Amino acid sequence: MLLKGFTTIPYARKAAELVSAPEPYEPDYTVKNPGFWMRVVHFEARYHSINQLLADLPVQNIIELSSGFSFRGLSLCEQQDINYVDTDLPGIIETKRQLISQLAPELKGNLQLLPLNALDEEQFNAIVDRHLPSGPIVIVNEGLLMYLEWEEKQRLCQIIRKILQRRGGYWITADIYLKRQRGNAVLEQPDQLSEFLEKHHVEEKKFGSFEEAEALFREQGLVIDKEAKPDYGSLSTIRYLNALLTPEMRRQAGKSGRIHATWRLRAAE
Repeated sequence: MLLKGFTTIPYARKAAELVSAPEPYEPDYTVKNPGFWMRVVHFEARYHSINQLLADLPVQNIIELSSGFSFRGLSLCEQQDINYVDTDLPGIIETKRQLISQLAPELKGNLQLLPLNALDEEQFNAIVDRHLPSGPIVIVNEGLLMYLEWEEKQRLCQIIRKILQRRGGYWITADIYLKRQRGNAVLEQPDQLSEFLEKHHVEEKKFGSFEEAEALFREQGLVIDKEAKPDYGSLSTIRYLNALLTPEMRRQAGKSGRIHATWRLRAAE
C-alpha cells in the first residue's frame, strides 16, 4: 500500500496516509534507486491491466480474491451501479472495513467485504450464490497464484472453472509470473519486500514459461480469452524510472525478457 501511494491508483495515497497516521505519509519522489521505481511502476501497471480487461465486459457481478489493500471495488462502485464482493482473510477484511469507513465515498454500486479462503470451495460457492445476483460473474485476482503450490493452483482453477460453467463469465488474473534469471542487480533489491518473497518461496512457485501457465489452465478446463496490453506511457510513475535508467540498465532489463502477463480466462466449451 505504501508503494502504491506513490501512484495515482484510486485511494492508494489516502489509504497510505491513514495507515501511516499519526506519522505523516510523504512519498519521496527524489528516490534515486531504479529498482525501487521498477517495482512501483510494475504495481501500477498490474493494477491497470485488470481494469483494462474489465472495461469491455458488460458483467455487473464481480468478486475479487485476495484483494489485500487494493480499493478497486470501492473505486468501481463509486463510478458504476455494479455488485462487487471484495474478499480476503478475516484480519485483512476487518482492517479494510475500517479504512473504507474513513474514506467514506458515496457509492452508486453495492460493495461487500467478506472473509474468504479462496481454496475453500464450499465457502467460495456460498459467497457467489448468496451475495451476487444471478447472471454471469467476473472473478478477479492480483497477487495470489505466486503464493500457491502447484496442487493449490490446480485446485483453485478447478473451483473457478465450476463456478464459471455454472454462472458464466470470466476470470481475470494478473498473476502470470515467470521465474527470472538471477544476476540482474537492478531487479534484486535487498529490502523487506524481497525478504518476504524469499521467505514464502515465491520465486520457486512462479511459472517456468507462459506455455507452462497456459497448459495448467487448459488442463483444468480454462482457456485464454484475452491478454492485457501494457500501456507504460500512461503510468503516473514511469517518468521517475525513465529518468534513472542508464543504457546498461535498459540492456539488462531487455535481456531478462517479458516475465509477467495479465490474462482473461473463460471456461472451455
